[in-house]
Amino acid sequence: MSVVKDFALPDLGEGLTESEIVSWHVAVGDTVALNQVIAEVETAKALVELPSPFAGVVNRLYAEPGATVQVGAPIVAFEIDDGSVAAAPDVPAPEPDAVQPPSGEGAAAGRQAVLVGYGPKIETGERPKRRARSDAAHSAGPSDDAKPPAKMQTPSSSTERPRSTPPVRKLARDLGVDLTTVTGTGERGLITRDDVEAFASPAGEAIPTAAAARGERRIPVSGVRKATAAAMVSSAFTAPHVTEFLTVDVTPTMELLESLKNTPSFRDSRLNILTIVAKALCIAVRRTPTVNAHWAAGGADGADEIVEYDAVHLGIAAATPRGLLVPNIKDADRLGLAEMADAIGELVSTARAGRTAPAALAGGTITITNVGVFGIDAGTPILNPGEAAILAMGAVRRQPWEYRGEIALRQVMTLSLSFDHRMVDGEQGSRFLADIGAILAEPGLVLTMV
Repeated sequence: MSVVKDFALPDLGEGLTESEIVSWHVAVGDTVALNQVIAEVETAKALVELPSPFAGVVNRLYAEPGATVQVGAPIVAFEIDDGSVAAAPDVPAPEPDAVQPPSGEGAAAGRQAVLVGYGPKIETGERPKRRARSDAAHSAGPSDDAKPPAKMQTPSSSTERPRSTPPVRKLARDLGVDLTTVTGTGERGLITRDDVEAFASPAGEAIPTAAAARGERRIPVSGVRKATAAAMVSSAFTAPHVTEFLTVDVTPTMELLESLKNTPSFRDSRLNILTIVAKALCIAVRRTPTVNAHWAAGGADGADEIVEYDAVHLGIAAATPRGLLVPNIKDADRLGLAEMADAIGELVSTARAGRTAPAALAGGTITITNVGVFGIDAGTPILNPGEAAILAMGAVRRQPWEYRGEIALRQVMTLSLSFDHRMVDGEQGSRFLADIGAILAEPGLVLTMV
C-alpha cells in the first residue's frame, strides 16, 4: 500500500523566506531514490541543488520553473510505500538546526533516516527508472485515465493563482487589472501582456507607453540581482563612503609574475596580477587592521562597536551570468602565493558555474573587485555590506611614466579604495592603500613589512 507525502521547501540555512525554482531534475511518474537531486533552486545568494527526502514516485510538481515559492510551501508530492514513511519524516519547514537524522524505533531497519538529504547518500547501484508517459503527462501528471492530470499550482489557498509572469503581474498592477478576471490565451492558459492590455482597453484603444517604436524588454528583478540591488542600496545609504585613488608603476610586479611562472613551484598555478594584489592586501591588513572590520550597532551594553577581525576572509567580486557574487576565501592571510592563486581560480570558476555554496558567500571581512578585466582604469566601488573596505584594481596599461629621472614606457595600474569613514580614518585608509601600492611598485619591500 502506498501513501502520498508532500515535500515543502525547506529553510536552506540562510534565513531566507523564499526561493525560486530554477529547474526540475525529475518529472511526474519518475522513480527517485533517497537524497537524489530533484530540483535546482535559486536563493538570493546562490544556486542550490535540492535532494529528495523520500524514496518513491513523483506524484505531483506544485511549482513550475521560474516560480517563487515561500519556505514551508509544498513543492512536490511523492507516492511512497507506507512501510518506509518512518524512514523519511515529513517536516514542512525544517529549521537549520533541526535537520538531524532521527533515531530510535521509528527508523526503518537497515537504513539511516535522512531529512532533506542531510546525511549519507543511499547508493542502490541502479539508475532511477522512468515511467513511460506521453508528452502531456510529462508536464501535467501521470497518464492514468482514472486520475486527471494535476496542474502545477501552489496549494496555499483553495483558489488557484492566475498563471502569469512577473512583468505581466506588474503591468496588471499598474493598469489596475485584477488577474483573476482575465482569461489567459497563452500556453496552458498563461496570461500574457496582450491579454492584460486587451482587458484594460476593451474598445481596442492603444495603451500609452513610453517605449520606443522598436519595443522594450522588461527583466524581472529577482534572485542575485534583487539581493545585490538591496545590498548596494543599504550599503550606500548606511555607511559613509570615502574613496581614494593611487596610480602605481607595477612593472616590477609584472616582471616578477613572468619570472615566477617559469619556476617549477608555480608552473601549474593560476598566478596572475589579482593573486599578487590579494597577497599584498593581506600583508597590508596586518599594518592597518581597522580596514578588516565590521560596524556592530548596539553592542552588549547598547553602545555601537567596531569589531576588528584577526583573520582575513577575502571576498572576490565575480561577474557571473546570474549577476555579481562575492564569495570569499576563508583565512586568506594564511595562504602562500601558489595557494592564493589556486583558491582564487577555484572560487571564480565555481561562481561562474553557479555552484557557489551559501557558506562561501557569508562571513567576508574585506573585498577586492577587479574592474581591470573589463578595461576599466578606476571607479568608486560600493562596500560589501558589513565590511569596512573594498579595493578596486584597474587595468594594467603601458604608458609614459617618470622612471629614474627619465620618461619611459612602464606598466601602470590605478587602485581605488572605498572605506567606511565611521571605522577608518583618512590617515588609516591612506596608509593601507599606500602599503599595497608600495608592494606592487617594489615587491622586495615586503621584507620590511612582515
